[in-house]
This record gives sequence, C-alpha cells and structure tokens, in this order.
Amino acid sequence: MTETALEVDALEVRYGAVSAVRSISFAVGRGEIVGLIGPNGAGKSTTLHAIMGLVPAHLGAVRLGGRSILGRPPEAVARAGVALVPEGRRIFGEFSVEENLRLGLATGRARGESDALAEVYELFPILAEARRRSAGALSGGQQQQLAIGRALVSRPDVLLLDEPSLGLAPLVVSSVFDALAAIRERGVTILLVEQRAQRTVAFADRTHVLANGELRMTFTPADAGDTEKMISAYLAA
Repeated sequence: MTETALEVDALEVRYGAVSAVRSISFAVGRGEIVGLIGPNGAGKSTTLHAIMGLVPAHLGAVRLGGRSILGRPPEAVARAGVALVPEGRRIFGEFSVEENLRLGLATGRARGESDALAEVYELFPILAEARRRSAGALSGGQQQQLAIGRALVSRPDVLLLDEPSLGLAPLVVSSVFDALAAIRERGVTILLVEQRAQRTVAFADRTHVLANGELRMTFTPADAGDTEKMISAYLAA
C-alpha cells in the first residue's frame, strides 16, 4: 500500500452558522495526484485553505506524513512541507520573475537557493529566459508557471493547486497539466482543485466530487469517458 502523504479526516469548516465543508475524509498517497472537482461553492477552495491553515477548522484532523498540522499558522504548515498555488495566481506584477520566485524561499525548507531556482528554471525554461522581466509583463500561462514555480522553490512534499487552468487557453492548459505530471515525477504529492472535470478525472489517480461541502462520489481515470456518469454527479450536486 502507498504511504499516506496527506490525510483529511472528518474535516468541518464553518463560516458563522454556515457549514462550508461538512465532515469530509480522504487521503493522498505519497507521489499521487488527487483531484477535487464540483460546482462553484462546493467547498473545494475552503478545503485547501483549511489544510494550509488560512481558515480555521471547526472539527476534524489534517495530517501530513502522519503528523497533525491542523490549527498551525500557514507559515508553520509551509515549513512542514505544504505549498499552495492560489486561485488567480497572485503574483507580484511589479517584481521581476526571479524576485517572485525568491519569495518562495521564505519557508526555510530550500536547501541551497541557487539549486532551488535552477530546478524551477529547468522545469519552466521560459522563466529562466524572463528572470529579469517584470512578472506583470508575462502572459497568463507564464504567470501560472511562475505561481507554480514560486511554490516549488520551497521544495514541498505536498503541493496544493487551486484552479491552475483558470482563464487559460486549451493549449496552455495542456502545458500546465504536463508540468504537473513532471512535478509528480520529481516525487511531489499533488492535491488539485479544478473546474475541468473530465480532464482532471483522466489525469488524477482519483478524483473526489464535492457538493454543498460534502464528498459525494469518487472517480478513477476509467470513468473519464463516462460523460453520463459525470453529468449525473454534477446534477446530484
């Protein structure tokens, strides 16, 4: 059995009296890619934010390599080995590409600044070419590469991605998914929130469907061609 890298156990998150995430449980094995899909407002981003310590959990547990990280501040979660690529990229447009990447070194996990940057430049050669350019001058796809690269320079064990294909053209989306496959080959475990349901189901080892804060169904790549089943999952949501 694959060693568990990240475990979410009966997680519940509330915003006042509203339950945004309702007692969900799932695990991500070391080196796996697991997807979270579902309608807007299903609780996908909230789940990532709770794992990262950006929002408090009401109940449940989150374990990284068997150790509890729930309730720790985000910087402590990052030092423990989790990195988040947020929705909308959130790069600093007035900074250079390399200055943006160096922000990812702040967690203190990187073993050698030059090596950490070199690994990102190897994965995304366009960032090496543009390292002195303003990040705001990059295309949307290049900015997404930069957001992923900024997370990777901390050398995380687990990478959380929130809608990395948002607003990108189909060819650029393919390059992002290719990059995620290469990142997994480097030993990084990935939890991927996406709106491209069929693409995610075909790509990930498992994909969980969230709706109204609950885990409703789990797909495997074999389900990717079953359009009727996927539509049923969303209609049931």
